[in-house]
Amino acid sequence: MFTSISSVVWSIVGLFAGMLIMLETGRRIGGWRRARDNDGHATGTGAIDGAVFGLIGLLIAFTFAGAAGRFDMRRQLILEEANAIGTAYLRLDLLPAADQRELKTLFRKYVDSRLAVYAVLPDVEAAKGKLAASATLQSEIWSRCVVSSSGAVANGPAVTTLVLSSLNAMIDITTARTVALQTHPPPVIFGMLGVMMLAGSMLAGYGMSSTQKRNWLHMMVFAVLMSSSIYVILDFEYPRGGLIRIDAVDQTLIDVRDAMK
Repeated sequence: MFTSISSVVWSIVGLFAGMLIMLETGRRIGGWRRARDNDGHATGTGAIDGAVFGLIGLLIAFTFAGAAGRFDMRRQLILEEANAIGTAYLRLDLLPAADQRELKTLFRKYVDSRLAVYAVLPDVEAAKGKLAASATLQSEIWSRCVVSSSGAVANGPAVTTLVLSSLNAMIDITTARTVALQTHPPPVIFGMLGVMMLAGSMLAGYGMSSTQKRNWLHMMVFAVLMSSSIYVILDFEYPRGGLIRIDAVDQTLIDVRDAMK
């Protein structure tokens, strides 16, 4: 739904502007209704207003909690990948000495390619190209490890099991990270949030129609707080381009790369 940080920012700006427009629209509708029925224009609306704003709060709370949970999951997966790569690299010492040098060189290239995948985000097309390069290195490492571990006759099948199991875990975690990167709520959820925000703004403006002068302070604070809460949710969902960043956790993978001699 959101392919770049600019699309997120423009969506929030549009939501903010739309909320101000709906606040003014609701205020004018309320003023027109008040002029026609001064005593009954707001009768019985409190329950509806409460239900709508309660639903908005509930949607924001659940969406925020889900976004924060996915953010933590992505951080955990980075740590798991760093551990998996580190373990697989150490187990290369079980292979024949003649094969270790070339495999360790491939591992260093592989870690560099994995870091490059996420360094280019939020450029999705560039990330796909880096991901393809990582997949190629995975295949090459796997093939060479299979041949090398099969030749380690002195240590028996235990070497094959240890080396290939750790390598398999290293490869599997890349799929988990790719899926986690693409896991977001369905677009209809964000669409519903936007519609609810606009509807709530109109109701809030309607409730402010009892005074002739516009209360710009309340209108601006309401629009800023509501749109900011949606921005924070989107920032959690796309933590490679906004103010909430996951880049610092990449340091664990960088440390693994630096430890490779």
